[in-house]
Amino acid sequence: MNSASTIAPVLIIDYTPAHAARFRELNQAWIERYFEMEELDHKSLGDPDGYIIAKGGHIFMAEYNGELVGTCALIKVDDQTYELAKMAVTDKAQGLKIGKRLGEAAIQKAKELGAATLILLSNQKLETALHLYRKLGFAEVPDELKEYKRADIKMELAL
Repeated sequence: MNSASTIAPVLIIDYTPAHAARFRELNQAWIERYFEMEELDHKSLGDPDGYIIAKGGHIFMAEYNGELVGTCALIKVDDQTYELAKMAVTDKAQGLKIGKRLGEAAIQKAKELGAATLILLSNQKLETALHLYRKLGFAEVPDELKEYKRADIKMELAL
């Protein structure tokens, strides 16, 4: 039996189609905790393979104690730009720095994909998330946000 000081490693793994339902569950739970699902959420979460992967994007899953507890997507905007999106971590896995690990993996992958810029859309009431994004190097930029009703801040990271 593991001692209390032994902490299971968090594994950041690449998404496979078998993860589609969990990808949706993680994101829907997070969105509904703070906001409400929107049409674009239903499209992207209902078909991550078609909406994200097939368009040149990438999804990461975080595994802890054999369970998928987090996720993060890179959505291709154009050849130079990707959007960091759909980041969610279950409540019970909070505090394990999973969001940071997912963000770092996404930044590294965006660089490998040849992106020059990584953007994200968020909401100013999500102070913990915004703190994480700033620690990852993102800075607020002006924008007319129209994709999601809940988005009231755009951030950008030059790669």
